[in-house]
Amino acid sequence: MATRKPRTPWTLRRRLVLAVVGLLALVSLAIGLASVAILRASLLDGLDGRLASAADRSSAVLGSDGDGDEDHPRPTPSAEVILNGPAQPPGTLALVFDGNTITAGYTNDESGEIESLTAEQIKLLGENLDQSAPVTIDLGGGLGDYRVVAQTSRTGTLYILGYPLSTVNGTAAQLAVIIGVVSLIGLLVVAVVAAWIVRLALRPLDRVTDTAARVAELPLDRGAVDLVDRVPAADTDPRTEVGRVGSALNRMLDHVDLALETRHASESKVRQFVADASHELRTPLASIRGYAELTRRSGQELPPDAIRSLDRIESESIRMSGLVEDLLLLARLDEGRELEREPVDLTRMLVDAVSDAHAAGPEHSWNLDLPEEPIEVTGDASRLHQVLANLLANARVHTPPGTSVTTALAAEGDRAVVTVTDDGPGIPENLRSTLFERFARGDSSRFRGTGSTGLGLAIARAVVTAHSGEITVESREGFTRFRVTLPLDQTQVGNPDLRTSGASHHN
Repeated sequence: MATRKPRTPWTLRRRLVLAVVGLLALVSLAIGLASVAILRASLLDGLDGRLASAADRSSAVLGSDGDGDEDHPRPTPSAEVILNGPAQPPGTLALVFDGNTITAGYTNDESGEIESLTAEQIKLLGENLDQSAPVTIDLGGGLGDYRVVAQTSRTGTLYILGYPLSTVNGTAAQLAVIIGVVSLIGLLVVAVVAAWIVRLALRPLDRVTDTAARVAELPLDRGAVDLVDRVPAADTDPRTEVGRVGSALNRMLDHVDLALETRHASESKVRQFVADASHELRTPLASIRGYAELTRRSGQELPPDAIRSLDRIESESIRMSGLVEDLLLLARLDEGRELEREPVDLTRMLVDAVSDAHAAGPEHSWNLDLPEEPIEVTGDASRLHQVLANLLANARVHTPPGTSVTTALAAEGDRAVVTVTDDGPGIPENLRSTLFERFARGDSSRFRGTGSTGLGLAIARAVVTAHSGEITVESREGFTRFRVTLPLDQTQVGNPDLRTSGASHHN
């Protein structure tokens, strides 16, 4: 079953314009319906008045009191008598029942001749003989709606007289069409004007949004941030809704700016302390290591416990020296110190790094996938080598023996791409978000209590970022890949010979 896509939300501008247009449409519809109803009622009243007058004249015609002699014969009551009466408009309908027979007919609008009604139409009219008030009947058969009234003449003859409602209905329909067209044009005009007015009214909100968007693009999570963006004073009037929003945003930005300044000052102090402490610790650590080595090599016979202690002192001093050097490097990178900028052959660097990793971890399977042509970047060779060494050491230390580790190099567009892939147990999902943070360590199958300081990946990210590159990781059970991208040396950008697959080496 296909997943239903969520409906795209409407903007405030669209909702306001549609609300105004919709409200105007409802008002126009109500006015139009009321106008048509009032006009039709007025026309119907006029038609009923004319029908009543015609009915009275017809009563006089049917009840004319001729003597019945040869000179003045009494007219026979029939529909023709009414239809041939004075001032009967075209389309007039009549039905006469003299107690024995029914005659019915209507005047044709076009020819003016009297035509008969069908039995069904006569039946419909006969059902209204006892009505004294005008009623509307749909006769069908091409006649349509008629307004009819039933009366009794002075001689006791029952008759029905009717006028067509085509004129009334046509006039009401014409008014409805006129109102509809005028309303539609008015709605279009109002929609355009409303959109323009709403756009003008929301410009202050757009400026507030633009300010918030510019602030959102700033890297607030690190370094010194110069938060100078503020909502213009014209859009911070507390007497308006948008002004209250703008004023609240400015106050929030003031607080954020103060918090960022405080954080940066605190971080600067910490970085300075780390740099100073690291620098000061280098000399005593070197002294400790030197004196331990000197004591062990003095030629004097020492007890086994003393020899083990000296070995431990040397190994721990070496580990502490490495930690101090890493902290000092991070502090220097945080300060934004310039790295060396020279062409670096990544192909040769990967060969050397993988060879070193193979020597350090022969129990792993080390694979190398290189392009046919060398790939160069501009940067600090020693720092980039440290990145590769840290990634390979991470794969060696945190995976069991026999794990296959593949290091690949390729060019993608104007970027050099280095990947380190292993088929080890993978990185737990809860550790991936903090993997590149300093001192990030976890109790998992990839961490085996090796004494790792948790700075290797943090240094790798700091060095790569300083080279305008990016480092990412993807991992699952049996698959982990670190991916480093760096800008290619300008002389190699667009070189078609840098293919993504080439020579493969296996150690």
